[in-house]
Amino acid sequence: VQLQASGGGLVQAGGSLRLSCVVSGRNFRVYAMGWFRQAPGKERESVAAISRTADVTLYAGSVKGRFTISRDNAKNTVYLQMDSLKPEDTAVYYCAARFNVATMDSAEYDYWGQGTEVTVSS
Repeated sequence: VQLQASGGGLVQAGGSLRLSCVVSGRNFRVYAMGWFRQAPGKERESVAAISRTADVTLYAGSVKGRFTISRDNAKNTVYLQMDSLKPEDTAVYYCAARFNVATMDSAEYDYWGQGTEVTVSS
């Protein structure tokens, strides 16, 4: 299984970005998906997660109302729409996949992408 994240970049505070993560190697529908991030000098933290059928979405309190996770099972892709970005959202963002239910616990994820960098300037 391979995960390829993209869509990061430099954006001003208040702006938007959409991250994408394409999953290859197995039936995408068997995976719950998550987005995580790690800022310089900080521990990795959970951002959002989505169930296999998208009926359940989970968000960290710091991004709730600003970020939206979604998935397109026909395209083997999970997205993270990030609006109203803040400088504190600056981090490397990672997508991850796991069997079974969605969770915000990064230790429960089996497969990880390489990360895409997001920088929000003030």
